[in-house]
Amino acid sequence: MKTRMTCKSCKKSMKLQKTHTRDGYQWVCRRRSHSRKFTKNCRAGSIFENSRTSLQSWMTFIYRYCQGLRLRQVDMIQDGIAGSSATLSKMTRKLRMVCRKALRKHKRETGQVVGGRTEFVVIDESNFRHKRKYGRGRAGETWRRKKWVFGILAIKGDRRRPILRLVEQRSRDHLIPIIARHVRQGSTILSDEWRPYRRALTTHGYTHYTVNHSRWFVDPIHGGHTQNIERAWSTYKSQVWRLRGNRTEKLLKEHLTCIEWTYWLGHNHSDGPLGRLLKDIRQQYRV
Repeated sequence: MKTRMTCKSCKKSMKLQKTHTRDGYQWVCRRRSHSRKFTKNCRAGSIFENSRTSLQSWMTFIYRYCQGLRLRQVDMIQDGIAGSSATLSKMTRKLRMVCRKALRKHKRETGQVVGGRTEFVVIDESNFRHKRKYGRGRAGETWRRKKWVFGILAIKGDRRRPILRLVEQRSRDHLIPIIARHVRQGSTILSDEWRPYRRALTTHGYTHYTVNHSRWFVDPIHGGHTQNIERAWSTYKSQVWRLRGNRTEKLLKEHLTCIEWTYWLGHNHSDGPLGRLLKDIRQQYRV
């Protein structure tokens, strides 16, 4: 909520008073400089503006969104959080926008670079093509087209920091620039034996180890494996497919950004993803 509101008539601060409205409070200005009383909804200028959902339901929804609870829209409708799936979609879209803006600001400030002496990197690609339910119904051109996501997973102890980029092709010209932009030179990189990686990473100043998946999952010589990112793909896909977030490229990019936000910003906050999301909402909707 806003902590200060200006009257559009006298340009002075309004007072927040208790009322019999749905939210219980309202901005009021009763100065004699204007002939009538000016009021404004307490949600004005906040993330709750133009929403008919109660504030209690909003907070319940924000909590479930941060906790990543696997609840369908029909379950949240039955719990009384919202009256329709369209309302839930609008609420989700607002929270995704908050996460995208916060991560964009973080990228500008830090560059989102991983690797180094104490952190190794695993790279891989995965297909996020849309799946029709039970294989039925029409499938548009955008659904038939393969949507390759290139993943960079930085690992340091128990910490995982993913970088997910939607790419047109899995060629050297598309993948190597992404690695050079986000991975520090001299870092150790693990991958499978996909052709674009061969020799290219070594010439760019990286220590590169590969795993031949046609023979084994863990290389017997250097002990490297890609199970961390394979497990991460399973988690990311289940979340995107559950929310049907891969129907269009734009929607898929938004979901990938929210996944990055969770691991880069949400888990690093002292109060977890919920505390970080409330902080980002306060910063983006402040006076």
